[in-house]
Amino acid sequence: MFAGTHTAIVTPFRNGLVDEASLSKIIDFQFSSGVQGIVPCGTTGESPTLDYAEHERVIKLSVEFAAGRGLVIAGTGSNATREAVEMTQFAEASGANAALLVAPYYNKPTPEGLFQHFKAIAQSTKLPLMLYSIPGRCGIEIGLDTLVRLASACPNIRSIKEAGGNADRVSLIKQELPADFEILSGDDSLTLPFMSVGAVGVVSVAGNLIPREMSHLVQAVLQGKWDEARRVHERFYPLFAAFLKLSTNPIPIKTAMALKGICDVEMRLPMCEMGAAQVAELKAVMQQLGLL
Repeated sequence: MFAGTHTAIVTPFRNGLVDEASLSKIIDFQFSSGVQGIVPCGTTGESPTLDYAEHERVIKLSVEFAAGRGLVIAGTGSNATREAVEMTQFAEASGANAALLVAPYYNKPTPEGLFQHFKAIAQSTKLPLMLYSIPGRCGIEIGLDTLVRLASACPNIRSIKEAGGNADRVSLIKQELPADFEILSGDDSLTLPFMSVGAVGVVSVAGNLIPREMSHLVQAVLQGKWDEARRVHERFYPLFAAFLKLSTNPIPIKTAMALKGICDVEMRLPMCEMGAAQVAELKAVMQQLGLL
C-alpha cells in the first residue's frame, strides 16, 4: 500500500496564518510530479505549532486538494493517547487514506506504555496506520519487540517510517515482521541504502522541492534499475546533506522553497529563519544542481 514516494509537505504560513492558497499549489505540484502520497501535519509540516483547529483544517484541506490523486497520510500522532485517538478519528472522517503516528515524545513511555498507546489508537480507527520511529526527536525508539507485538495485535498497523538512521534496523524489521509489513525511509539520504535491504519507499522532505526526482529514485529501485537510482541519489546527495547540515528540519526545506518561489519562508517560533551565511550556502547548492 505504501510503496513509493510520499512527501512530508510543509505547512505554508503568511502573516501568521496558514496560507491555504499556497497549500493548494504545493499539493498540486506534488501530484502532478508523480508522487504516490502526501503527509500533512508531520514534523516538516510544523505540527507542534499548529493549534487543534489549524491541524484539523490542514488535514481536511489536504484531502480536498489531493482530490483522490494519491494517498493522504495524515500526521495524527501525539504524546497524549486521547489526543492522538481524536485526531486520527478526525482524519478518518475527513477522508484521509491513512495516518502517521509518531512515537510519544517527552513523556518517554515504557515499552508496555508504547504498545498500549498505539494499540488504543489502532482500535479506534479503520485507517491503515504507519508508525514513525525517530528517536533523535522523541527520545525513544519504537523497539523491535514492541513493533512485533503491535503488528500481531493490530492488523491495521501496516508500516513504519524509520528515521533512526540505521540500515541494520531495517534488516532486523524485515527478519521479524510479516512480509507485507512495509518499511519506509524517514531520511532522503538513506532512501537508497534502506531500500537495498528491504524498504519500499520514503517519506520525503526533499520531495517538497524535487518530487519528480525523488519519485524517479524510488521507482527505479522498485523496478530493479539500481544504477539509475544510484545516479539520482548521487546527483542530489549534496542537497540532502545540506538540509541536514544547515539547520533543523523544516527550516532548510522551507528556505529552499522560498528561494524557488513556491511559498513564503515564514515559520513559527521556536522555528526561525537561517542566517545569511547558511542561506547563501543553500542557494549555492541549489544553483549547482540547476534548481535556481
